[in-house]
Amino acid sequence: MQEEILEGMAFIGEEFTPQNVEIVIENGRISEITERKTTSTQWIVPAFFNAHTHIGDTVGMDTKIDRPLAELVAPPNGLKHRLLRETPARRLVSAMQDTIAFMKATGTLGFADFREGGTSGVDLLNQAADPSVGMVIFGRDGGEFSARGFGLSSAKGTKEEEETVRLAKAAGKLFAVHAGEAGVKDIDVAFSLEPDLIIHATHFTGAHIREAADCDIPIVICPRSNWLLGATADSRRPPVREMLDAGCRVFLGTDNAMFVAPDMFAEAAFLQTIYKIDSGNILRMMTDGFSLLGRRNRIEAGGPADLLLLDGGYPGRWTQDPRTSLLNRVGSRGITRVISGWNTNSL
Repeated sequence: MQEEILEGMAFIGEEFTPQNVEIVIENGRISEITERKTTSTQWIVPAFFNAHTHIGDTVGMDTKIDRPLAELVAPPNGLKHRLLRETPARRLVSAMQDTIAFMKATGTLGFADFREGGTSGVDLLNQAADPSVGMVIFGRDGGEFSARGFGLSSAKGTKEEEETVRLAKAAGKLFAVHAGEAGVKDIDVAFSLEPDLIIHATHFTGAHIREAADCDIPIVICPRSNWLLGATADSRRPPVREMLDAGCRVFLGTDNAMFVAPDMFAEAAFLQTIYKIDSGNILRMMTDGFSLLGRRNRIEAGGPADLLLLDGGYPGRWTQDPRTSLLNRVGSRGITRVISGWNTNSL
C-alpha cells in the first residue's frame, strides 16, 4: 500500500472551505482528513478540469486575429482548419503533448477536447495523451465513433446533422455543441438536438437559460476567448450570474489554444474580475467538469487524490478571503506539485 501524508490549508468539500488539516492519501485516494494546527504554508486544492479545449490548434499559437470569427475558426475552410490540414501528424502530436504538459503544470488534470480530423485526428490526440490526465474527446467526421462523443461546431438544422447526432447517441456517445457564441440563431436548433453539453452560450436569453436548467444540460463558458475573438465586450454576455441563479450547471473552459493559453487560474481570475462571480462558484466551475468522466473532484474522505500543492506563504499571512486570494494572487505560478490519483486515461 502506498501512503502519503500532506499538511497545510486545504480547500475542503463542496464549499471549498479553507481549513488547516492533515490529509492521508492511500493508493491514490484520500483516506482521512483531520483538522489540526500546522505551521505549514502549503495550500492544498482539488485539481481542475478544463471543460472545453481545441488543443490541436496549438500549431497556430498566437495567430493574429485580423478577420471575423467565422473566417478564423469555422469549418471547413476557416484559418485554423487550413492550418490543421497542412500540419504533419508528428508535429500535431508534439504540439498537443506540449499543451497537455502545460495544462498539467498549471493545475489541470482533466479536459474535454473538440478534435478535428476524423478518426485519425482522435488517434493523434490519443498518441499525445498523458495517462495521469483524464481526457474526454469529442470527435467529428467519423471520429466520434472512436471517441467519447460527437462535437458539433454549430447546429445548422440539416437532416444530415440530425442523423449524425442520432447515430452517435445510438452508439452510446455524448453529444456536445457550440451554441450562442456569436449570436442567437443557432441556439434553438441546438436545443432541438438534445445535447449533453452546450459550449459558450454567450448570447443566451432568459428562456434559453431556463431550458438548460430544466433539461439539466451543463453549459461550458469560455469568457477570455469570447472577449478576445469579439463574441462579446459585455460583462452580461455570457449571462453567468443568471445561469447560476437559475440552477444551471456551469463549467469553465479555455477554448482555442491558438488564441488563449489553457491556464484555468487565468480563466478564473478573468471571470471573477469581469463578471464578479464569487470564488466558491468559480471553483465549482473549475472542477465540476470531472462529471464528464463520471468523477467528482473534491477534497473529502474517499475522494480521489487529484490535488495541487501551492505556496500560500505570502497571501496566507494577510488574506481575509483565502479562496479569492487563491484565484487572484497565488494562481498557477504558486503550484509546487501536482498529485494525480488518476492513472487510467479515458477517451
